Amino acid sequence: MAGVNKVILLGNLGSDPEVRHLENGSAVARFNIATSEAYTNRSGERVEQTEWHRIELWDNLAKIAEQYLRKGNTVYIEGKLRTETWTDKEGKQREGKTVRANTMQLVGGRNSGGESNEPQYQSQPSQPVASTPAPRPAPRPAEPIAADLGGGDDDLPF
Repeated sequence: MAGVNKVILLGNLGSDPEVRHLENGSAVARFNIATSEAYTNRSGERVEQTEWHRIELWDNLAKIAEQYLRKGNTVYIEGKLRTETWTDKEGKQREGKTVRANTMQLVGGRNSGGESNEPQYQSQPSQPVASTPAPRPAPRPAEPIAADLGGGDDDLPF
């Protein structure tokens, strides 16, 4: 049976991305983002809960992150959840979850009000692609509606 492994996050960077350039020309960027939710508990107190997520970007997405992402930026991430195991300095086996992102969109930016003009970046298995959202056409002005305000008979049932 096939499964689905998809993670969607919108959060703020906890620090600048840590980028490494490998000998084969690849680049990898790692950083943490925080997502928060607020709710009122049974006692009526307002509670804010923050979760931290480890993000990993490869190749072109890593290079874009190195150039544009900074601590505090809001970023939209889509990717896959991966489990990593390693041995720490004391020799203990450790395990952690990482989101390997294949889509990244910078949110907010210089014009923090309204819609973002920031580009969206996607990585495909064969080749990363950068695309900018298509501009929306300007809304048309509303046409005036002709109304007979003359108090004559109308066909309204009430």
